[in-house]
Amino acid sequence: MINTSYYKDLTKMNTFGMKVKARCFIEYDSVADLVDIEFGELARPVLHIGGGSNLLFTDDFKGTVLHSRIDFIEILDEGQNNPEGQVLVSVGAGVVFDDFCAWAAKEGLWGVENLSHIPGEVGASAVQNIGAYGVEVKDVIRKVYCYDTVEEEFVHFEVSECGYAYRDSIFKNPEIKGRYIVTHVLFALSKQPRPMLDYGHLKEAVTEAAAPSCGSDNQSLTPALIRKTIIRIRKEKLPEPSVMGSAGSFFKNPVVPMEQFVRIEAAAKAEHGADYKVPHYLLPDDMVKIPAAWMIEQCGWKGRRSGGAAVYEKQPLVIVNYTGEAYPEEIVGLERRIMTSVRDRFGVELCPEVEHI
Repeated sequence: MINTSYYKDLTKMNTFGMKVKARCFIEYDSVADLVDIEFGELARPVLHIGGGSNLLFTDDFKGTVLHSRIDFIEILDEGQNNPEGQVLVSVGAGVVFDDFCAWAAKEGLWGVENLSHIPGEVGASAVQNIGAYGVEVKDVIRKVYCYDTVEEEFVHFEVSECGYAYRDSIFKNPEIKGRYIVTHVLFALSKQPRPMLDYGHLKEAVTEAAAPSCGSDNQSLTPALIRKTIIRIRKEKLPEPSVMGSAGSFFKNPVVPMEQFVRIEAAAKAEHGADYKVPHYLLPDDMVKIPAAWMIEQCGWKGRRSGGAAVYEKQPLVIVNYTGEAYPEEIVGLERRIMTSVRDRFGVELCPEVEHI
C-alpha cells in the first residue's frame, strides 16, 4: 500500500525534533509499491528518509519525502555447511536497526551487537555506514538491494561495490544520491563467537557485566551480554531522542597526519603537564584519528547553551535541542561556532556527520 499526504508535519520523523513540514510525504509497504510510484512526477527535490536520525532539517522541505515500511527479517542460509558458521540474513529497509540487533542477539548471532541502540532503520544504516565501538555496518553487510529510480529496475550491490568509508558510501555521492532506494540488505552474521571488545574500555565494561564465573573467557560471552552493556554505555553518554532531541554524534572524528598530531599533543602537554595523553587511534599510512569530542571539550563547549540549542553535558560530540523548541538556525549557529573554535585552536576542520537538509 502507498500512503500519500501533503504538508506533512515531520517533527516526530526527525530525532532532532525540528518543527518542519514536507510538501509531499509518501510511505510504502513493499518493493512492489516502488514500481507504482511515478518518480518522474514527484515534486522535487526527492528525499528518502529512514528514522530521521542523522538529519538536520533547516527549513520546510519543498519537495517529496519518501519513507519505507518494508519490514521483514529472514534467514536465508543457516550456515550448516559453513565451517565458520556464517548465517545470511535478509532484512527489510524499514526495519528499525536496533530491532534487528535485538533479534540477532536473541538468536545468538554475532556481528551487530556493538551497533545496538543506534537510532534509525536498516536501509539508512547501509547508506550511512553506521558504526560504533570498533564496528561498522559494512563489516557485516554482504549485499545491498535497491530500486533504481532512473532505469526503473531492481539492482543489487556487492559490499565491495558500495564504496564504504568512514560514515560514507556511494549512495551519498552527489552524482547518484537519491537514485537508488534501498529495499533490503543481506547481512552475514555468525554462529561462532566473535566479540569485538578492543574499543576504549568496552572489554572492562563487558567483563564487569558478566557473571564472576565468566571472567574474560570469550567463549563465555554472548551477543546479548555485549548488547546489554553497549546499551547501558550509550544511555549513560547519549540523550534519548524522545526526551531531548539530537542526531547523535554531530561531527565526524577528524583524521590528521602524525606530524600534526604530535604538535597537538605537545601543546596539550604544555597546558596540562608532561604526563598528559591526548586520546587517539593510530591508522594506516601514518595517520591519526582524534576524538572530536575531546577537541570540543578542550575548547570549553561541553554543556554550553545557545538559545534553544546546547552541547550535551555528558557528551560534547552531541548537539541537542535543549528546550524542545530550538530553531534550525540555533543548531546551525552553534555548530559553526564550535567548528570555528576547533579550527582556531587545533588547526583542524571538523566535518559534520549530520546531513543538513
